[in-house]
Amino acid sequence: MSQILKQRVRYAPYLQKLRTPEQTVELFKNGQYLGWSGFTGVGAPKVVPDALAQHVEDNNLQGQLQFNLFVGASAGPEESRWATNNMIARRAPHQVGKPIAQNINDGKIQFFDKHLSMFPQDLTYGFYTKEKENDLLDYTIIEATAITEDGSIVPGPAVGASPEMLSVSDKIIIELNTVTPSFEGLHDIDMPINPPNRPPLPYTSASHKSGVTAIPIDPSKVVALVESTKKDKVPANTPSDKMSQAIAANLVDFFRAEVASGRVPENLHPLQSGIGNIANAVIEGLADAKFKNLTVWTEVLQDSFLELFQNGSLDYATATSIRLTEPGFEKFFSNWDEFSSKLCLRSQVTSNSPEIIRRLGVIAMNTPVEVDIYAHANSTNVSGSKMLHGLGGSGDFLRNAKISIMHTPAARPSKVDPTGISCVVPFVSHIDHTEHDLDVLVTDHGLADLRGLSPKERSRKIIKNIAHPDYVDQLLDYVNRAEHYTQKTKSLHQPHILRDAFKMHLNLALNGTMKLDSWDQKFDI
Repeated sequence: MSQILKQRVRYAPYLQKLRTPEQTVELFKNGQYLGWSGFTGVGAPKVVPDALAQHVEDNNLQGQLQFNLFVGASAGPEESRWATNNMIARRAPHQVGKPIAQNINDGKIQFFDKHLSMFPQDLTYGFYTKEKENDLLDYTIIEATAITEDGSIVPGPAVGASPEMLSVSDKIIIELNTVTPSFEGLHDIDMPINPPNRPPLPYTSASHKSGVTAIPIDPSKVVALVESTKKDKVPANTPSDKMSQAIAANLVDFFRAEVASGRVPENLHPLQSGIGNIANAVIEGLADAKFKNLTVWTEVLQDSFLELFQNGSLDYATATSIRLTEPGFEKFFSNWDEFSSKLCLRSQVTSNSPEIIRRLGVIAMNTPVEVDIYAHANSTNVSGSKMLHGLGGSGDFLRNAKISIMHTPAARPSKVDPTGISCVVPFVSHIDHTEHDLDVLVTDHGLADLRGLSPKERSRKIIKNIAHPDYVDQLLDYVNRAEHYTQKTKSLHQPHILRDAFKMHLNLALNGTMKLDSWDQKFDI
């Protein structure tokens, strides 16, 4: 037992339950339902999952020791190791990592996707454990950075769905991370209260807090305290390139025009941004654009937000996770007083609350797989079937934001076609966000403001403003043909020719390119 552990655990009875990671292995049985803390790769348990994976590898138990795994969003590399060892039977609601995505697409993992604001509350309703005798998670393994005098848990860089998981767990295992500094004071916790008498969440600004800084639990449920000295490992961010910088520039121009029109104030409205290199480039663009007194109401903060704090552009930010690289965490801890006074980490049901997003007038920015000519968007399934990561919180924000924005390259790189794969198609192969939810589409080739436009008006603006030039004529040809066809059937509201709508996808699958010889091209499938 390290001295740091003794200092961090201020509830002495937990120290009597100290175990090594290996000593917890005996607690786990095939088919159990497990909750993990964590959100987008940080704040997840590390040493207990690794001990379990090592046990499986040492005893050739791949496929024989499997679990139903629930995490607020994605966990760290540990869940990829579990997937490699075929230890995950069921997973929800969001994941990242090639092994787990491969197992989902191979049918080895039953994965179900859910809006991140809804997943934790549905867990407390018993929707995901309704087949179990006791209707509870068997264990929640939570990473903590401190324990308060009453046994409450102080999380680390992510809150996620931990409050809900802990409330519906039969037993709890705490990983106290002593290599990560204590995050005490940085969190604001909302515990679950189920309908029909649920009170409203009171927050009217990004800095508004409830004052609950740790997660209260029943100490009798804690069966093990384990010390962890493993850091969060977040891959380095992809540097912004000309494509992502062009998208950021188009968005900055749009924001300046919105300010000039009086539709948003000079400090905009609270911002939400997804993760990835485009999202990072947009935040970098805002930093360079000299917007001041910005606020953020989002799910995840990445390294680029630290620059906004330091240059004085950002007054306050709320998230449920800070997904920082190792240099980002070093900067964060080195400037703790500066950053912690401007940041709050909340439960994901609060950070992603549709009502609060609407109340604050959030500006939402997310990246899709593809969009179509009427502004439906696909965020999850490549070619309609191949799962990437999951919906995440994009739907929470896009459906409820004051301005709902999706940003994407006009075309993604391809091994066969020098132009690449068009991200603007006649009809998306899977719909996560409907035409009713999106206001603005932006690529490196331009921006389409769709507010107040009919589907037919949208189609022309989307094709001409944001499609890659190599695909513009082909897409215009499709929509002209579709309008001619649907004029005959008196169905001109959203013109489609169903036999042609997915020909670009079919040609990609068969020939490696979305460029067609003709819309009359036939496919032998």
